[in-house]
Amino acid sequence: MQRGVVCGVMAGAIWGFIFLAPRLLPDFSPLLLSSGRYVMYGLVSLVVALPFAKKLAAKLTRADLVALVKLALVGNLLYYMLLATAVQMVGIAPSSLIVGILPVTVTLAGRRDHGAIDLRRLFWPLVLVIGGIVCINIDVFSDAGGSATSVLTKLGGLACAAGALAAWTWYAVVNARYLQANTHFNGNEWSVLWGIVTGVLGALLWVLVLLLPSGTVQAAVSTERWQMFWAVSLALAVGGSWLGNTLWNAAAKRLPLTLSGQMIAFETLFALLYAFVYDARLPRLPEILAIVLLLAGVSWSVRQHAVGKPASRAELEAPAH
Repeated sequence: MQRGVVCGVMAGAIWGFIFLAPRLLPDFSPLLLSSGRYVMYGLVSLVVALPFAKKLAAKLTRADLVALVKLALVGNLLYYMLLATAVQMVGIAPSSLIVGILPVTVTLAGRRDHGAIDLRRLFWPLVLVIGGIVCINIDVFSDAGGSATSVLTKLGGLACAAGALAAWTWYAVVNARYLQANTHFNGNEWSVLWGIVTGVLGALLWVLVLLLPSGTVQAAVSTERWQMFWAVSLALAVGGSWLGNTLWNAAAKRLPLTLSGQMIAFETLFALLYAFVYDARLPRLPEILAIVLLLAGVSWSVRQHAVGKPASRAELEAPAH
């Protein structure tokens, strides 16, 4: 069990970095941040798939390909584009806390699925989550940090964070349902195919950006900044998308569902830690309250879900970002 906890914490530490990346690259548009990251992820997935490429191609159907394209567009490209926009507009803390309630939204979205728990058991966890969201909104609009960001920009950033949460909630539910109905791929094979399709779509998006008039999407930046861009994109691809998923699956195999589900909270915690270190400041009181309320609500929800619906640990074995 100790090894599983270590793997879960390490996965959270790696995934927390995806929230910091847009802050490291504020001079790059979210569109390029998303396409660049997933072009690199596609290349990594292609390399991983080479030893069993023929086996994958033989099992792949047209329906699988259509599903992969939809999942990649929403669960990868759209999700990270919205997340990067949110981080650049309102910061890491609000974005990570809003996206961090994913376990709760997935439970709510799957409420009609077989084995779903009674929503009345989620009443108090949801009260805590709502309280946390209220606290983080109070902090965003209180100008406690001396931000000169306009109210419209803040609203847009929070909307993008909510959109990222919605995109990944949709992905998590639709992906799980598809894999349950189509069992000819194991989790690793599906993850690799998802990565390759995402890489192709990311490359097409990049080509589209290149075809647009100069400066339409991306302002001119120095060669050094482009080098930084590709270094961060590679780190996100190898770490955030491949190594993080591997560590998470290792944790899910070794931990009971009640504990492995709560390991997801470490992603939010590490994202917040990186944000406060990067900004060289301590969290403000509304942020502290939001962190406590949201993490408590999410953890309580996961525990209620696990008690109400005994499930296989394999349910948590899925690419998380």
